[in-house]
Amino acid sequence: MDLIDGLKAFVATAQSGSFTAAAARMGISNRLTSKYVAELEARLGVRLLQRTTRKVGITPAGEQLLQRAPALLEDLDALLADVSEDSRGFSGMLRISAPVTFGEVYVQDMLRRFRALHTDLTIDLRLTDQHVDLASDGIDLALRIGAPMVSALNARLLGRFPSVLVAAPDYLARHGTPETPEDLMDHACIVDTNRRGAGGWNFRKDGTDHTVHVPSRFMVNNAQVTRDLALAGEGIAACPQFVLRGDLESGRLVPLLTSYEVETLPLSAVYLEGHKVPLKVRALIDFARKDVAQSGLL
Repeated sequence: MDLIDGLKAFVATAQSGSFTAAAARMGISNRLTSKYVAELEARLGVRLLQRTTRKVGITPAGEQLLQRAPALLEDLDALLADVSEDSRGFSGMLRISAPVTFGEVYVQDMLRRFRALHTDLTIDLRLTDQHVDLASDGIDLALRIGAPMVSALNARLLGRFPSVLVAAPDYLARHGTPETPEDLMDHACIVDTNRRGAGGWNFRKDGTDHTVHVPSRFMVNNAQVTRDLALAGEGIAACPQFVLRGDLESGRLVPLLTSYEVETLPLSAVYLEGHKVPLKVRALIDFARKDVAQSGLL
């Protein structure tokens, strides 16, 4: 057994709590993951994990090893990556998490452009509107819209998305057009629950802030569906500009309260705190920052 493989299998299992999750993270079979850990235990002469039919626990010896092994593996990976990448470019796997709609509209193409510069890379893009656990899922980098809510993460701001308050012409013909944020209290609103403090919409005009806790007809955790419901005449929605894609120009949706600034949404590249960031991840962050600025989304 390779000692490094054994340590990687142990760390992945201890952090995720199961051989199944560890195997998925490493891209190998359950059986091989378990074998690597068993061989590491035999080599060290101590039991590192407590196995039951339902879960995997960690022994005191395992706790001691887990305190130092991840940093050791990261330093080794970083050393090998730096030497390899300096000589022949980036290679290996990059696991990226991103919101579903933003991933479909923009991230997939951005990653395609990045990989065209580094053809030996394998990209594993995972689209979800849930905030994944970067450590247990083996995610190198997460692209997140909105303020990061986990303190144990580092975040690099890539830009800020403008939001637009919109409604369909049919809805406005039936219910009238709001002239102030306070007028929204008399309207049906479509709330994107992914936004922090989603029920409170924030506006600014002439240095004065306005927060309105809008009545909601629909609540949904997806920006694309929020836009679709507005198109269907179900109410007024606050949408990030990138999901509107020609709706304003065509007149399918009408911008509202245009004399007010609608709250912008930060786009961040998020990674684990205290971990040495591999060169290929740093390169992707820098590429994404420039690409977003040139994309017209901001």
